[in-house]
Amino acid sequence: MSSPFRPVLIAALSLAALVNTLPATAATTTALVPVSATQKPFSVNELVRLERISDPRIAPNGNLIAYTLRETDYAANKGVQSIWLYDSASKTSRKLTGLGGSSFSPRWAANGDLYFLSTRSGSAQVWRLDLKGGEAQPETQLPLDVNAFVLAPDGKHLVVAVDVFPELGADLAASKHRLDETAAQKTTGVLYDKLFIRHWDTWKDGTRSQLFALPLAAHAVVGGKPVLLTAGIDGDVPSKPFGGDEEVTFTPDGNTVIFSARIAGVSEPWSTNFDLYKVPVDGSAKPVNLTGDNAAWDTGPAVSPDGKTLAYRAMKRPGFEADRFGIMVRDLAGGPAREVAADWDRSADGLIWSDDGKTLYTSADDIGQKRVFAIDVKTGKATALTGEGTVESFDLGKDGLVIAANTLKAPTQLYRVPLKAGATVQLTQHNADTLAKLAFGDYEQFSFKGANDETVYGHVVKPVNFQAGKKYPVAFIIHGGPQGSMGNHFHYRWNPETYAGAGFAVVFIDFHGSTGYGQAFTDAISGDWGGKPLEDLKKGWAYALAKYTFLDGDRAAALGASYGGYMINWIAGNWQAPWKALVNHDGVFDNRAMAYSTEELWFDEWENRGTQYEASANYELFNPVNHVADWQVPMLVVQGGKDFRIPLEQGIATFTALQRRGIPSQFLYFPDENHWVLKPQNSVQWHETVLAWIKKWTDVK
Repeated sequence: MSSPFRPVLIAALSLAALVNTLPATAATTTALVPVSATQKPFSVNELVRLERISDPRIAPNGNLIAYTLRETDYAANKGVQSIWLYDSASKTSRKLTGLGGSSFSPRWAANGDLYFLSTRSGSAQVWRLDLKGGEAQPETQLPLDVNAFVLAPDGKHLVVAVDVFPELGADLAASKHRLDETAAQKTTGVLYDKLFIRHWDTWKDGTRSQLFALPLAAHAVVGGKPVLLTAGIDGDVPSKPFGGDEEVTFTPDGNTVIFSARIAGVSEPWSTNFDLYKVPVDGSAKPVNLTGDNAAWDTGPAVSPDGKTLAYRAMKRPGFEADRFGIMVRDLAGGPAREVAADWDRSADGLIWSDDGKTLYTSADDIGQKRVFAIDVKTGKATALTGEGTVESFDLGKDGLVIAANTLKAPTQLYRVPLKAGATVQLTQHNADTLAKLAFGDYEQFSFKGANDETVYGHVVKPVNFQAGKKYPVAFIIHGGPQGSMGNHFHYRWNPETYAGAGFAVVFIDFHGSTGYGQAFTDAISGDWGGKPLEDLKKGWAYALAKYTFLDGDRAAALGASYGGYMINWIAGNWQAPWKALVNHDGVFDNRAMAYSTEELWFDEWENRGTQYEASANYELFNPVNHVADWQVPMLVVQGGKDFRIPLEQGIATFTALQRRGIPSQFLYFPDENHWVLKPQNSVQWHETVLAWIKKWTDVK
């Protein structure tokens, strides 16, 4: 049983105060902090305008930290990114880039120069800034956008990722010419002969992201001739839609590039077989597969400081995107790989070596938090270095870690975390004036016995202006994934504090299938979408009602997106009693149609234990469409027109079923959004529509 609410520091300081105080398995809690007369409840209007910190990078001298800051241009309906610099000596941050466009992905060279991507010239190119003085200079002027880049440790080469037509080789101008010719054509038909035809939110155009090396000697890269490094690789490097420079690295001598790639062939939509390849930076040889013996996912290469050992992350089960990422090491000169920390039941994120090559640092979901861990390469011992909250990203310097981290009540700031003795220190103060004027609901983590009598965790968030003895309507949020986690995290789409600010208490459960509780717990949802997860939700709801008397069980709404949206449709036919209203965002309505219209087929085929034509009974076992006759609860349906993961027709079908049944319902359609609602003004519309809907049915004035 979790502990009662207790006093803590103000929200902006809560992570720094608590980050090292709790053991990895402890339940977390924050306190009731009185709301002053000058504070107002947090809402979407502040959420979309908050400055967002990401991607901290420590300079070679250890005194400077470059990072990306996203600010909102609300009138232009977009976010704008810039590079900022924190100075440890002065303990202040300052903006480094401006001059139009966005600047992001800061990376330090060994000599202290700062490289970054910027769109200031009209396309995304690599720029260089000498911090000793002067303005940033373009380091590349390529005819196509640079997707990502990696600097060689010896300062002699720059590797860039660019979308090109592979058959045109290293001739970037030829690829640009073909794209321009296609855009100018009067005909619009596109002929495909294999999948993918579209992915995430983009239709395929025949290009692939490929790696090119450019000389950096004497900063002469602008006029350098690109060398194609991924010749013969029929796949995107980095991977799409979310891969970045973490999939590419150099050996310390700068002579070899190692990257992760999935060969597309004709099986790309149902394959998770990524392999690691090495290639000389001068392009004198073709890429060599280093992990061909593993038919599952290999990624995230990191070479030890002495250049002898390759560390990377690997899954074991082909076709399963949510398998555990184990940490592997192997001698680059040859020999078998071995798993480090095989008994550590967490899925590793990006890897960073210590200078002495004895420790690997990584982050992982862990009991509703996301922590940084130190992994002893020899023994496999894993030690948590952070406690409460979510570490979004981190870097390693001579004085310890710098983390970009947040909690439910505090948006991301930078913190310095010592590797040995000492206190965690907050470095940045972005949004300080805004946060001082806002009130947030207090939260607590709890646990209960769920399906199979196994421990399941959840969170409750009190409404802002909470008064003891009063009951409050409840927003019961169901996370997506489903192999994900909704925990101690400041989210920019599904942020519980926006509901707390509107007068709701909030409850959310990390049901079977969630990450951070061991791989067996994550595996438990596959083939059982409407089984154990629904049992967990039911038991978690009953537990929360019994424990937290301020929850009004007669005025509750359930909300979810993606898998959460699927679960809303499943609940509509299988667990209607507690709910006055439902909200389904981009949720599956018909498993059978989903199997033939989604793009990443490996997901549906793993979750349903085969293809639809081979395992049709599995697709019908928990299919919401089969229970429409039992639907009765009012539902708001939200759908993005550019969502190719759960296509538009799934949302339309849900709304059609509701209307045909005569159930009060609304359909909110965003033609320009994908699986997420990203544009600031659309986000405000989304929140206002959702809140209006659940307020209406839970009798909130």
